Amino acid sequence: MGVALKIHEFKRAPYDYEGAFADFVQAKADALLALASGLFVSARQLIPRLALKHRLPSMFNKYLWAEAGGLLSYGVSFPDLYRRAADMVARVLEGSKPATLPLEEPSTVELVVNLKTAKALGVAIPQSIRVRADRVIG
Repeated sequence: MGVALKIHEFKRAPYDYEGAFADFVQAKADALLALASGLFVSARQLIPRLALKHRLPSMFNKYLWAEAGGLLSYGVSFPDLYRRAADMVARVLEGSKPATLPLEEPSTVELVVNLKTAKALGVAIPQSIRVRADRVIG
Protein backbone atom coordinates (compact mmCIF):
# COMPACT_ATOMS: atom_id res chain seq x y z
CA MET A 1 0.00 0.00 0.00
CA GLY A 2 3.03 2.26 0.09
CA VAL A 3 2.63 3.10 3.77
CA ALA A 4 5.69 3.20 5.98
CA LEU A 5 5.21 3.13 9.74
CA LYS A 6 7.27 5.06 12.25
CA ILE A 7 6.54 3.49 15.60
CA HIS A 8 7.37 5.25 18.81
CA GLU A 9 7.20 3.06 21.89
CA PHE A 10 6.80 4.65 25.29
CA LYS A 11 8.61 2.47 27.80
CA ARG A 12 8.78 4.40 31.06
CA ALA A 13 6.93 7.32 32.63
CA PRO A 14 7.26 10.22 32.42
CA TYR A 15 6.73 9.92 28.67
CA ASP A 16 8.57 12.26 26.34
CA TYR A 17 5.77 13.33 24.03
CA GLU A 18 7.73 16.31 22.70
CA GLY A 19 10.61 13.98 21.80
CA ALA A 20 8.24 11.56 20.10
CA PHE A 21 6.84 14.33 17.91
CA ALA A 22 10.36 15.51 17.10
CA ASP A 23 11.05 11.96 15.88
CA PHE A 24 7.86 12.00 13.77
CA VAL A 25 8.83 15.30 12.18
CA GLN A 26 12.37 14.07 11.49
CA ALA A 27 10.90 10.94 9.88
CA LYS A 28 8.68 13.19 7.73
CA ALA A 29 5.50 11.58 9.07
CA ASP A 30 2.33 12.45 7.17
CA ALA A 31 -0.13 11.57 9.94
CA LEU A 32 -0.48 10.23 13.47
CA LEU A 33 -2.43 7.13 14.46
CA ALA A 34 -2.47 6.81 18.23
CA LEU A 35 -3.28 3.29 19.36
CA ALA A 36 -5.55 2.78 22.34
CA SER A 37 -3.74 2.84 25.66
CA GLY A 38 -4.63 3.94 29.15
CA LEU A 39 -1.10 5.30 29.36
CA PHE A 40 -2.06 8.23 27.13
CA VAL A 41 -5.15 9.39 29.02
CA SER A 42 -3.24 11.96 31.05
CA ALA A 43 -1.98 13.48 27.78
CA ARG A 44 -5.39 13.62 26.08
CA GLN A 45 -5.08 17.39 25.65
CA LEU A 46 -1.35 17.43 24.91
CA ILE A 47 -1.12 14.82 22.14
CA PRO A 48 -3.73 16.40 19.83
CA ARG A 49 -2.20 19.82 20.50
CA LEU A 50 1.27 18.53 19.52
CA ALA A 51 -0.18 16.87 16.42
CA LEU A 52 -1.74 20.17 15.39
CA LYS A 53 1.45 22.10 16.20
CA HIS A 54 3.45 19.74 13.96
CA ARG A 55 0.72 19.77 11.27
CA LEU A 56 0.01 16.05 11.57
CA PRO A 57 -3.54 14.88 10.92
CA SER A 58 -4.36 12.59 13.83
CA MET A 59 -6.70 9.68 14.45
CA PHE A 60 -7.66 8.12 17.76
CA ASN A 61 -9.90 5.38 19.11
CA LYS A 62 -12.27 7.40 21.30
CA TYR A 63 -14.41 10.49 20.75
CA LEU A 64 -12.79 12.30 23.68
CA TRP A 65 -9.62 12.65 21.61
CA ALA A 66 -11.48 14.35 18.76
CA GLU A 67 -13.12 16.64 21.31
CA ALA A 68 -9.62 17.50 22.57
CA GLY A 69 -8.49 18.52 19.08
CA GLY A 70 -7.70 15.30 17.24
CA LEU A 71 -8.81 15.24 13.62
CA LEU A 72 -10.74 11.96 13.74
CA SER A 73 -11.76 9.26 16.13
CA TYR A 74 -13.17 5.88 15.22
CA GLY A 75 -13.81 3.25 17.78
CA VAL A 76 -16.14 1.47 20.12
CA SER A 77 -18.98 3.49 21.58
CA PHE A 78 -18.12 3.57 25.26
CA PRO A 79 -21.60 4.74 26.38
CA ASP A 80 -22.99 1.68 24.57
CA LEU A 81 -20.46 -0.57 26.33
CA TYR A 82 -21.40 0.90 29.70
CA ARG A 83 -25.11 0.28 29.04
CA ARG A 84 -24.36 -3.34 28.11
CA ALA A 85 -22.24 -3.72 31.25
CA ALA A 86 -25.12 -2.40 33.35
CA ASP A 87 -27.40 -5.00 31.76
CA MET A 88 -24.94 -7.73 32.69
CA VAL A 89 -24.65 -6.49 36.28
CA ALA A 90 -28.44 -6.45 36.53
CA ARG A 91 -28.58 -10.06 35.34
CA VAL A 92 -26.05 -11.11 38.01
CA LEU A 93 -28.00 -9.23 40.69
CA GLU A 94 -31.13 -11.05 39.52
CA GLY A 95 -29.41 -14.39 40.15
CA SER A 96 -27.59 -15.33 36.95
CA LYS A 97 -24.16 -16.83 37.42
CA PRO A 98 -21.47 -14.73 35.72
CA ALA A 99 -20.01 -17.82 34.05
CA THR A 100 -23.32 -18.43 32.27
CA LEU A 101 -23.58 -14.95 30.75
CA PRO A 102 -22.77 -14.74 27.06
CA LEU A 103 -19.57 -13.09 25.95
CA GLU A 104 -20.44 -10.07 23.84
CA GLU A 105 -18.38 -8.16 21.34
CA PRO A 106 -18.91 -4.44 20.94
CA SER A 107 -21.50 -3.84 18.25
CA THR A 108 -21.50 -0.05 18.02
CA VAL A 109 -18.62 2.00 16.69
CA GLU A 110 -18.64 5.73 16.23
CA LEU A 111 -16.86 8.11 13.91
CA VAL A 112 -16.21 11.67 15.10
CA VAL A 113 -14.77 14.34 12.81
CA ASN A 114 -13.30 17.58 14.11
CA LEU A 115 -13.78 20.19 11.37
CA LYS A 116 -12.01 22.89 13.41
CA THR A 117 -8.86 20.80 13.35
CA ALA A 118 -9.35 19.96 9.68
CA LYS A 119 -9.57 23.67 8.87
CA ALA A 120 -6.47 24.46 10.95
CA LEU A 121 -4.55 21.73 9.09
CA GLY A 122 -5.91 22.66 5.68
CA VAL A 123 -7.38 19.17 5.30
CA ALA A 124 -10.61 18.75 3.35
CA ILE A 125 -12.95 16.19 4.88
CA PRO A 126 -15.04 14.69 2.05
CA GLN A 127 -18.80 15.07 2.32
CA SER A 128 -19.12 11.27 2.19
CA ILE A 129 -17.19 11.08 5.49
CA ARG A 130 -19.11 13.96 7.07
CA VAL A 131 -22.48 12.35 6.43
CA ARG A 132 -21.31 9.01 7.81
CA ALA A 133 -19.92 10.58 10.97
CA ASP A 134 -21.83 10.04 14.18
CA ARG A 135 -20.73 13.47 15.27
CA VAL A 136 -19.09 16.46 13.61
CA ILE A 137 -17.30 19.02 15.77
CA GLY A 138 -17.07 22.57 14.54
